[in-house]
Amino acid sequence: QVQLVESGGGLVQAGGSLRLSCATSGLTSSTYNMGWFRQAPGKERESVAAVTKNGDVTCYADSVKGRFTISRDNAKDKVYLQMNSLKPEDTAVYYCAAANSYFGTSTYLYNYWGQGTQVTVSS
Repeated sequence: QVQLVESGGGLVQAGGSLRLSCATSGLTSSTYNMGWFRQAPGKERESVAAVTKNGDVTCYADSVKGRFTISRDNAKDKVYLQMNSLKPEDTAVYYCAAANSYFGTSTYLYNYWGQGTQVTVSS
């Protein structure tokens, strides 16, 4: 049974930082590209960042470039999202997802999803 479990969300003031973690089980994480997505109330789920299977290539949404960093540790079956200089508009539920052949920003092409972790940024 494949599971992706996010953690590290919470309430933070604008300008602060959070580090999200995604623990995977039931799959060989090194064979999956991974992504972070977010969904704010009343909005569609959007891509935040993605990383290839071995971590050599990453991509980011324009809104988070220079502030967020995606990384992975395949030995620990974990993916991380370091979020700095947080803004109120970053408030959302953050999800990690795994794709066995796709790398990119489409929400439709990821195979497995976590349940999400809430990030709230106060002004």
